[in-house]
Order: sequence, then structure tokens, then C-alpha cells
Amino acid sequence: MSSEPIDTPTKILQATLKLLEAPDAKLPTMSDIARATGISRQAVYLHFPSRTDLLVAATRYQDRLNDIDTGLAPSRGARSGAERLDAFVTAWGNYIPKIYGVARAIMAVTDTDAEAAAAWNTRMQDMREGCSAAISALAEDGTLPPGTDIEQATDLLWTILSVRNWENLTQTCGWSQDCYIATIRGMAMATLARDLGALTDVLACTDPPA
Repeated sequence: MSSEPIDTPTKILQATLKLLEAPDAKLPTMSDIARATGISRQAVYLHFPSRTDLLVAATRYQDRLNDIDTGLAPSRGARSGAERLDAFVTAWGNYIPKIYGVARAIMAVTDTDAEAAAAWNTRMQDMREGCSAAISALAEDGTLPPGTDIEQATDLLWTILSVRNWENLTQTCGWSQDCYIATIRGMAMATLARDLGALTDVLACTDPPA
């Protein structure tokens, strides 16, 4: 049986991800992507009017490849705010390693490349929506600490779950993924869901010596 032909936009997205995930990748230009796809630069612009559009589309295509909706289903179907927060923190924290190669290439140039910065900001705003939904669920339950500002609580969760924090702990400090998940889960649940029992997970994990 022959496989279905791949349309040009999908070929462009596949080529973009491959370039971004390469070891020591640099953010590709539209010309780089055109060469990798085997089409003209003008053809790339025909489907994606700017590199920002292409980078955003590529990260969302990566989400589809990784079936992120299935990973987020427990959070979206949670019966309480605390359950939603716990499921979201765990799902996103375990998703970061799957997208880190692409994320690293984009983050490396956000200070000097406006198109990359715009794409990354869009990516992080998408993630922030999940943080906001979890905080709103806590507020609706009455679980959020009294007097807590919902927007500030969303800021805090968004920051705790940043890719940079994952990078610092796992790549720079050498934490295992399990230790990272246990700690950020404990921090989020204790701080935002008033689950003081979760404090036992914060810095309680130990990794075997290398």
C-alpha cells in the first residue's frame, strides 16, 4: 500500500523541525528551510508569510506529532482545581523534554532575533492559557489561598513551569526528570492549592551519584 502524499506546507514544517532539532542547531533562515524542503524561497513565503508564522506553525505541528491533547486530557477532565493543577504541572513538566531541542534553538536567539522572539512569546502564551485555566479552577473551588490575585498566581505558575527553569535544573544542575517533576509539583501544590503535604516532595528526591 502506498502512503498518502505529503502536502507542501507539511513538508516545510517537517524540514523546519529537522533543522531546529539538529545538534547545535542555529535558527534557520527561510532560505535554509527552502533548501531543506527542495522548493524555492518564494514558495515557502507563499505558505508562511513570515518566519514568525512558520516557527509558530512548526511548534504547533510538533504538538500534534506528540499528541499533546492526549497528554493534557487528565487536566482538562479534572474534577477539582487541585486535581487540574496537579495534572497540568505533571503533563507540561514531562512534555518539555520532548520539545526542548526546538525550544533551545529558538530561545538562543530571542534577544537578537525579533521573529524568533515573537514566535517564542506566542508559544509561551499558549502554555500560559493552561496555567490560567488551572488557577481559575482553583479559584472556583475556593482552594486558592485567600486574598490571592488570580493574575499573579498565574504569573507564578507560568514562571515555575518555564522551559528555562527545566533547563537550569536538569541540564545545568543535573537533576533527573523524576526529581524535577516531584519538586515542581510539590512547589505548585503547596503554594497554590494549599496542599501542605506536597511540601514533602520539594527537594526530597535524591538522584544516585553519576
